[in-house]
Amino acid sequence: MTTEPLKQLDIWIHPKDLIELRKDVWNDEPVEAILKTGHTKSYVYASYRGSHIRKLKKKSYQIQYRKPKQRQGEAIFHLNAEYNDPSIIRNRLSFYFFEQIGVLSPAASHVFLTINGRKEGIYLKIESVDELFLQKRQLVGGGIYYAVDDDANFSLLSSFDKKPKKHLLLGYEKKVGTSKHDEQLSEFIYFLNTATDEVFAKHIEQYLDVTQYFLWLIGVVCTQNFDGFVHNYALYVNDQGKIQVLPWDYDATWGRDIHGEEMAFDYIPVSGFNTLTARLLDIPSFKKAYYTLFQHVLDAHFSEEPLCPMIEKWHASIEQRLADDPYMKDRKKILQSERGLIRQYIHKRRRYLQDEIRKEIAGM
Repeated sequence: MTTEPLKQLDIWIHPKDLIELRKDVWNDEPVEAILKTGHTKSYVYASYRGSHIRKLKKKSYQIQYRKPKQRQGEAIFHLNAEYNDPSIIRNRLSFYFFEQIGVLSPAASHVFLTINGRKEGIYLKIESVDELFLQKRQLVGGGIYYAVDDDANFSLLSSFDKKPKKHLLLGYEKKVGTSKHDEQLSEFIYFLNTATDEVFAKHIEQYLDVTQYFLWLIGVVCTQNFDGFVHNYALYVNDQGKIQVLPWDYDATWGRDIHGEEMAFDYIPVSGFNTLTARLLDIPSFKKAYYTLFQHVLDAHFSEEPLCPMIEKWHASIEQRLADDPYMKDRKKILQSERGLIRQYIHKRRRYLQDEIRKEIAGM
């Protein structure tokens, strides 16, 4: 196996701006910076990103190009420290897995970051889900919404106080789109909560790409992203109002939770959970389609053979620069044990899901 060296990103920030940036980790205001990648220099804005991860020693960043001509096919990208993930690769492995099973996913690659010449270490560079994301995939127009909190639960009730939502787009942040897309998404949420079973079964496919939704759901269930059902996703609403769901923020997966602690392989049920999933799986034809599709994913994609070589490849590249990372330089043995833990998780989770699918199919 050939080991590819990590691309290096060098960011330069005026010292007074860097002091201002570090003064308050909760401040979203960006500072001007210069980004150098090889011989290419670009003018950018840099800011912190994330929620609870801002408290960690190793910070995550958002980088936005100031001049469109310098974008190199991207307007914004994210640099995730992956500090709570001892393997450093769970997000990337998740996006790779989703892509393999046919779900739109952001591109991701590991890089080495310096700021003002100081080594900041290994980061995961993640593509922003925006208009350029759509253009690269030949998707014309449409709206993109980020599920920014648990109110993005496909329900009419708030997750926080169980009271009716003040508006149907509560929990979503529009990244791209128009008022037309707002109306289409609102109409979808209202329909799925108010339509009778007969009407829902007959018309849901006018609003939702059901096969794609099931593939996304299978991805969440396989990786066990506990927050993934009502959070940690993005919506793509095309100009016909049909919706697809995309993964986002998948470091708490593959056998570990949001705190980096081990999660039991059978913690999340094969059916997952949220209002939309419950309605779909109440319809016999959809339920059969879901479990048939799920079995195919287990047979073709969710196993050690296609996944573990990617882990080995990425870790080989990471290990070349690990000693230069001031926050993670002592993780070499941890990476080795994490490979074993993820492999064991895939084996046990796959066997558990196969047993559960057999029970579901037998009960139909």
